[in-house]
Amino acid sequence: MARCQGIKRDGGRCTASVPEGSQWCFNHDPAHANARKHNASRAGKSRPNREIGKIKSLLEDLTNRVLEGELPTSVAAVANQLINTRLRAIEVERRVKDTEEFEARLQAVEARTRAMKGASEARWQNRR
Repeated sequence: MARCQGIKRDGGRCTASVPEGSQWCFNHDPAHANARKHNASRAGKSRPNREIGKIKSLLEDLTNRVLEGELPTSVAAVANQLINTRLRAIEVERRVKDTEEFEARLQAVEARTRAMKGASEARWQNRR
């Protein structure tokens, strides 16, 4: 397999293998610039990360109010159950997103594999 023609940040040549007919790996291919940018921005804006911070604050406030006698334990118990339900919903949402992203990546790999297989078969037939 050919090597990527990209240059790494340290100035060295990228050592990733690329399929026949391509010059770059995913990380250096200009055609994938938007996908790379999208993936990088999503990591910093993850909704579950923001919501978990809010939930931790809620739990801290709930605990303090119960310990200070401001809130009956029965009300706090129900609030805690609702917070746990919210956490489970966030986890399910995260798993669905992960699965969707994985499926998209898998489809891309399968398409690239089919293209490579087709090119290889065409090359083999041309040698006959």
